[in-house]
Order: sequence, then C-alpha cells, then structure tokens
Amino acid sequence: MTSAALADVHAVRFAIRKIHLSDLKAALRSGLEDFKAMPSHLAFLVAIYPLATLIAAMAAARSELLPLVFPLLSGFALIGPLVAIGLYEISRRRELGLRVTWDDAFRVLRSPSIGPILAVSVLLGLIYVLWLAVAFAIYFALFGGTFPSSAAEFIAQVFTTGRGWMLIVIGCGVGFLFAVVVLAMAAVSFPMLIDRNVEANTAIRTSVRAFRENPVPMLTWGAIVAGLLIAGALPLLVGLAVVLPVLGHATWHLYRKLVAD
Repeated sequence: MTSAALADVHAVRFAIRKIHLSDLKAALRSGLEDFKAMPSHLAFLVAIYPLATLIAAMAAARSELLPLVFPLLSGFALIGPLVAIGLYEISRRRELGLRVTWDDAFRVLRSPSIGPILAVSVLLGLIYVLWLAVAFAIYFALFGGTFPSSAAEFIAQVFTTGRGWMLIVIGCGVGFLFAVVVLAMAAVSFPMLIDRNVEANTAIRTSVRAFRENPVPMLTWGAIVAGLLIAGALPLLVGLAVVLPVLGHATWHLYRKLVAD
C-alpha cells in the first residue's frame, strides 16, 4: 500500500452503529460458538496458574505485597483486550469462512498494524501499572506503613475494621473508573487493529466514540465482563480458562456490530 493510500485509510472516520442489549447476547452466543469450534481452555490454564502461583508466592514472601494481591489479579481485566488478540484473529477468519488453525492466532505478529498494536499494548500496560500504584497509595493512606504479617491477618484487617471497609469502597470505586477508561479505549481498538490497517490513535478514537454513542450497552457489557470474570475466578480460577476465551471471541463480534464496514 502506498503512503498516500495509507494516509487515506488513516483519515477515515468510521461510522458507529447503535446497538442494543440483544446485541450483547448475540455477541456472547457467537463467542461461545467460536470457542466450541476452536477450544483454547488448555492454553489459558497453562497461562493462568503459573501467574496466580507467582503472585501468591510473592505475597507470601513479602508481607508488603499482600495489599497488592487483589489489585494485581483484578487489574488483569485491564489488559484482557491485549491477551485476546489471537482470539480476534480466529473469530475474524471464521467469520470470513477461511481455514482456521492455531498458527493463525499468531499471524497478528506479522500484521501490518503490529506497530499500533504494540503502542496500544504499552498504553494498557502503563494504565495497569498506574492502577497498582494508586491501589497501593490508597492502602498506605488508610493504614500507613503497617503491613499484615500473613494473609489471614490481612483478610481480618480488611473485613473487620472500619478502615478496611473504606479500603474496599474507595478501591472498588477507583478501580471502576480505571475499568471504564480501559473499556472505552480498548473494547473496539484491538479488534479494529486486527481487522484494518489503521493507526493507534484512530482505533482508540473509534473505540471511545463507540462507547460514547452506546453508553448503556457498553457499560452493561463491562458489567457482564466483570461478572463473568468473578464467576470464573471463584472455582480456584478454573472457570477463567473458559470465560476468558469466550469473552475474547465475543469482543470481536461486539466490535463487528459497533463499527460499520
């Protein structure tokens, strides 16, 4: 593609469709169908458990890391759109009726949009680090430099003290704001970068516009994602091996409903 043609692509302002709650259900159904056709639960199990074990080991070794266990785990929702990049490519190929193999999930590494994909990935990573810093600052503001010596003491500190409940309320409130920001900028941007040769700022602006023009469905989608992640995490994180890929595929189909061709 010539530089002039590429500039024309970048200059396009993509039309945003209005969606309804029924479209969210349809996206989830399509996501589940993609997962059934190309199940990826074993790959996610391989990724989830070593990561969770590492976090638990860090918290056990350093008591000052205990307050960061929940922000670390919950913050993975902020980088979820990045983790699902390969799933978007699988859903894209299935939608086009193309042959689908696991090699196709890694084709994104050779995508013309790899530069913008990396740029948005770095931005999400910075937001994740900022969330951890803010979460730690909230804890420090409430409890000072006193850290629990064990997980049991930390749980008691959080659920049986007034400052602990303040930590829950303030932390969840701030975490919600971070989640809304990421939902607005990333729900459409990553699938769009897989689908079209656009710049990072074009993809992010399109995602924000989609959120702004469909606030109720998009906030509902965020609530569905949060609810499914919590449900998947309850049985020793096992459910996440299914929830994460289904949500990844469903996000692709949501993007297709939001952004006009």
